[in-house]
Amino acid sequence: MTQIIDENTEFEPQESSAPPHSTEDSDALSGRVLSATEVPPLPAHLQDLADRARVYVEAASSANTRKAYASDWKHFAAWCRRQNLSPLPPDPAVVALYITACASGSAVGTAGRSSKPNSVSTIERRLAAIGWNCSQRGMPLDRKDRAIATVMAGIRNKHAAPPRQKEALLPEDLIAMLETLDRGTLRGLRDRAMLLVGFAGGLRRSEITGLDLGRGQSEDGRGWIEIFDKGLLVTLRGKTGWREVEIGRGSSDATCPVAALETWIRFAKLAKGPLFRRVTGQGKDIGPDRLNDQEVARLVKKTALAAGVRGELSEAERGEKFAGHSLRAGLASSAEVDERHVQKQLGHASAEMTRRYQRRRDRFRVNLTKAAGL
Repeated sequence: MTQIIDENTEFEPQESSAPPHSTEDSDALSGRVLSATEVPPLPAHLQDLADRARVYVEAASSANTRKAYASDWKHFAAWCRRQNLSPLPPDPAVVALYITACASGSAVGTAGRSSKPNSVSTIERRLAAIGWNCSQRGMPLDRKDRAIATVMAGIRNKHAAPPRQKEALLPEDLIAMLETLDRGTLRGLRDRAMLLVGFAGGLRRSEITGLDLGRGQSEDGRGWIEIFDKGLLVTLRGKTGWREVEIGRGSSDATCPVAALETWIRFAKLAKGPLFRRVTGQGKDIGPDRLNDQEVARLVKKTALAAGVRGELSEAERGEKFAGHSLRAGLASSAEVDERHVQKQLGHASAEMTRRYQRRRDRFRVNLTKAAGL
């Protein structure tokens, strides 16, 4: 019906691409699909179903996805206006000129400021957003058209660069970061649990903040937890569908993710709903609202700086290197187990994707040079 851009907006190589949904056009588009301006109004007895369908339209993908695609369409439409062109119906030649402007840095932003050349991944996302928005208006854009495909191939060949990856947080880094948190406050207990569960589970930041204490306890939840004697079972709706993540108990309560989570739940007096919530009232009260996933990135940056992780770098450089994905990369780089177990924990569809997260794996364990007799 109507689908909408995730996760999570630190860089992560995409395992699959889902069509997105523009926030600012949500009502107009769902109205076109469901109660449209070009067809007679729905009978009254179907209006409730139409309203429910709009809810499903909004649930088709994350708020981050919708926000990014709305911004991309706005950027394209503004560029077209400045060139005295119309974004609709879509013209492959116009789109080819637009992505050329993006690659060269001449596509002025929506605020009228000059912009830097966009990365290849950003241009590909903008192109996907244009195609999706056009199709929702009943005017499909052929992205395989020669005008677009040839220009895009040239942009990839000329400007493609290796992905910029976030720095992995190793166990010794994480332990130092935990020491910067106050165990005597609710905020400190919550932040300890978030860091440890995020690291041990190899979770994305939206997966961390999207957890509930039990199944079906909130409309915006992305999963739930179950605590057992031997560990924690996390059921998640991630990028590749539903999956279960097992987090065993640690060798010490000081670094055990399950013990940290139990302590947070007990002192916060949580019984139902979102697991990680805002701490209010000068750190003494627990609010009902779920944390925004950006808080995970801020927490990682703040504690990494406070702990002096990678102290040889400047503060600005360290701020750029650490984010929520540093937890996932840290688990992948540190777990001395068979690669397939790490792949399952991270929810990756392929071993190759998992290897992109392993910052310090033994790359030359298999030596084909010697195996060939040289």
